[in-house]
Amino acid sequence: MYVSEWENGKRTLSDRYAAILRKLLGVTDAELRDSGPAPAVPSADGYDELLSRIDAAGSVGAPMVKAFNDQTELLRTMDRQMGAAGLVDQMTGHLAALEDALNFAVLPAARQPVALALAGASTLAAWQAIDSGAVERAWRHYELAKRAARDAEAPMYLAHAMAEQAYVLCEAGRPALGVDLVRDAQRTVGGSGSPRLRAWLYAAEAEMCAYAGLPDDCRRALDVAMSAIPPGPEDRDPDMLSIFLNGVHLTRWQGNVLALLGDGDAVTSLYGALERMDPTFVRARAGLHTDLAHAHLTRAEYDDAHTHLRQARLLASRTGSVRQRRRVDMLSARL
Repeated sequence: MYVSEWENGKRTLSDRYAAILRKLLGVTDAELRDSGPAPAVPSADGYDELLSRIDAAGSVGAPMVKAFNDQTELLRTMDRQMGAAGLVDQMTGHLAALEDALNFAVLPAARQPVALALAGASTLAAWQAIDSGAVERAWRHYELAKRAARDAEAPMYLAHAMAEQAYVLCEAGRPALGVDLVRDAQRTVGGSGSPRLRAWLYAAEAEMCAYAGLPDDCRRALDVAMSAIPPGPEDRDPDMLSIFLNGVHLTRWQGNVLALLGDGDAVTSLYGALERMDPTFVRARAGLHTDLAHAHLTRAEYDDAHTHLRQARLLASRTGSVRQRRRVDMLSARL
């Protein structure tokens, strides 16, 4: 009854219920209420307030930037294990604080560290929005991440934001344009990117090519990615904390791409990744079970496909992943 009255404008959505619905649906307050920001009230003399905010931004030093980055890392860990829907309020507030600090910082020495922190947080927020099905919000967050990366003079973060933004294009039905954007990201970083970022960018290109129906380009990009990934279990790059990637993760990614191509060898890669996967990557594990279901369907192994789809659905529901549930539903329709 309440939902009906909210939708028909017969009852005002209270802050109490808005907080519950934001976590349930993974949307921002503006998206939930479908309202834009209130117009600013003109002021005859706002210089005092402006200078106050500039002074506050100028006091954002290394300890505060570290606190911002620590908050991003905490949100990243929570997202990885519990999903994005319940974090929308925290993420929105975190981005607003970072953007505010950047908007009123004047000199490059103050702006660049904050801009770098904003670039990393914005790509995380964008991926969370994709996972929640809020594609327009995701696109805007990627645009913010790119602006921040340019302000920080950080080509690695810029390339990462560009390549992740290609997933919005791909899921909107424009994979060929996604391929072009990933390749432009590779050119943007050039030879200054780390080996781990280089592997990530080529794996992303391979996935875009698979969706675009370019199997030869896909396999070439996969080969480059596999040759570029550094050895060992470490999955974080000190210069590129936004990326989690090591040999195990890349093997899973390779299996996903091979499954998209209809390659029967995908099953071997995916089971190998499943055995070695970090159990804290709950949403990624849902994706891995979905990939295995896809690979088994390609081989007409329907019982195995059904088993993995059931696991994927449970994990996707646990994390509230709209993106993974959509994949599960599409594959279930083929059984």
